[in-house]
Amino acid sequence: MTMPLPDPPGNPIPADARSLAGEHFGNIVKTVLDGNPDMPEPMAGRIVEEGIKFVVTCAQNPGVGMAPSRVVDEGWHALLLHSALYADLCDRYGSFVHHYPGWDPTHYDPAILDRTRELIARAGFDVDQQLWSAPDDEVLVSVAAQCQHAPECTIRPMPTPQPPVS
Repeated sequence: MTMPLPDPPGNPIPADARSLAGEHFGNIVKTVLDGNPDMPEPMAGRIVEEGIKFVVTCAQNPGVGMAPSRVVDEGWHALLLHSALYADLCDRYGSFVHHYPGWDPTHYDPAILDRTRELIARAGFDVDQQLWSAPDDEVLVSVAAQCQHAPECTIRPMPTPQPPVS
């Protein structure tokens, strides 16, 4: 069953994700490079851009389950470590986006990635399709992140962490 997508949010956002991080962008890229020392810096920049797009889109679409690809998750992890900027982005564009890691590599649902990419595009961003591959596809770049998000751990902005479901 396909979930209907919400209307695009009313607050326009810049199409350039780098500008959303401002002077902090280079430091977030360095955080990606710290965990991935053999990665070329331009690739780390692309990953951070997609992580920013993902977080802003999640913040704008509370209640809609979304998930990053494993590569984009690396950019999200780096952004989370820059907590003041992260909190500001979430506040500026909607709701705080909590991270609930999923470690089971079988937790993959192509519909979640499709929905996430579509919402990112509807938010006004260009989606770097090469970085949104399925975990079993040949990836453009290997990353340290091993999270795999799925239906039960998709990202839904919430005011506080929710207790585990039994």
